[in-house]
Amino acid sequence: MQNTNHNFSATIITFNEERNIARCIESLLPVTDDIIIVDSFSTDNTKAICSKYPVKFHQQKFEGHIQQKNIAISLASNDKIISLDADEALSVELQQTLLKLKTNWKYDGYYAKRANFYCGQFIKWSGWNPDKKLRVFDKNKASWGGINPHDTIIFKDKNTNTKLLKGAILHWVHETYDEHSLKVHKFSTIAAHEYFRLGKKSSIAKIILKPLWTFFKAYIIRLGILDGFNGFMISNFSAHTTFLKYAKLRQLRKNSIKSKK
Repeated sequence: MQNTNHNFSATIITFNEERNIARCIESLLPVTDDIIIVDSFSTDNTKAICSKYPVKFHQQKFEGHIQQKNIAISLASNDKIISLDADEALSVELQQTLLKLKTNWKYDGYYAKRANFYCGQFIKWSGWNPDKKLRVFDKNKASWGGINPHDTIIFKDKNTNTKLLKGAILHWVHETYDEHSLKVHKFSTIAAHEYFRLGKKSSIAKIILKPLWTFFKAYIIRLGILDGFNGFMISNFSAHTTFLKYAKLRQLRKNSIKSKK
């Protein structure tokens, strides 16, 4: 691939991110030429904060994480995309790496390690580390896909090459367990509806066994126990998300059957 100068567009989706958005934008300003924010009609100060920066602020009814992120890509002026969540920011080392990448783009996409800060500590295990995310890519070759709310980059061509960048994406996950609990209920509902749409099925066995496996995998196999009490809480919340997802999916299927009678 030619090593000409490339400009980056950054994409962010938001809803009530007044606590995080300034930090995210400020980390992107040194390396991007275009920042697009797709906001789901925030009711806090997100819009006012964004207005203080040179960003393109677009409001769009929330259609899903994947849909919102793809809308943001479509509004980008440049082909090369850096995609962050509002509660993330580029480390200084990653900023420097991306600046070098502008004149040395060789791959179809680039991964970065993500450092997750949760309830007062950086998480070293629990399935959250190592945590690699593909967040730098060419929008002509890739877009967001997967199953909401767990979006992922999908390349159009299966024969693609990627590389891990130096530096980290800093991720402020939750400050309190209450925040995590609210996210569990929100994400399990989204996931249940997506599974229902895709025709996936639930059962009593799945509702019981899948959460147990989720906890065991995070706490024992992925060494969440070494993260102390927060490792236990992360494993527990992961299991509870799985439990709720399949319980809600079962209820959706039962309601659907009743409505057809």
